[in-house]
Amino acid sequence: MTNIRIRKAEGTWVVRSGGAVLGETSNALELSEGGLDPVIYFPRGDIAMAFLDRTSKTTRCEHKGEASYFSIANKSSVTENAAWSYENPKEDAAEIKGHLAFVLSDSVKVEQV
Repeated sequence: MTNIRIRKAEGTWVVRSGGAVLGETSNALELSEGGLDPVIYFPRGDIAMAFLDRTSKTTRCEHKGEASYFSIANKSSVTENAAWSYENPKEDAAEIKGHLAFVLSDSVKVEQV
């Protein structure tokens, strides 16, 4: 069984897309899972959800449950399936309900500020 560990991420975190700030929070969560790089989850209330559009993509993780995906639309571009959220996570990952994580790319950056 994969060991999932969720803890409060230290400091303040920001997510940018196409140079625009989509969100900033001091209430981010850091999820560590097995040997994978930690993932930062942002509370939805700290994200400009007007720039995110739900897509039809879903994925399933046996430890976290089913993830829903969102594209980011800003003035310069649309980044497909750039964020995901577990609407009803499994018990081991219950803390990330109501949070979003982002697929890091040339156009999407998550940084500690």
